[in-house]
Amino acid sequence: MMNMQNMMRQAQKLQKQMETKQAELAATTFYGKSAQDLVQVEVTGDKKVTNISFNPAVVDPEDIETLSDMTLQALNNALEQVDEATKKSLGAFANNLPF
Repeated sequence: MMNMQNMMRQAQKLQKQMETKQAELAATTFYGKSAQDLVQVEVTGDKKVTNISFNPAVVDPEDIETLSDMTLQALNNALEQVDEATKKSLGAFANNLPF
């Protein structure tokens, strides 16, 4: 029975550590960029877009499609960074589960 109590304590400890890491990750800002940094985005670790900025050289009313493509590229770049940081930060907990 003592072994089960130790496992429960260890699981609770890991849960608290994981919650702390999730909060730290959510508070982190990731910066995504398109080719030549013409479009830049800021995304939080919980995948909320907080800012999008455009270099004036890329704003062409005759070519909205390119602006759209660059914006998607920058957003995807930032979201990939969030995913990598999440795996790095929270993936370690999977190896420490007591069961």
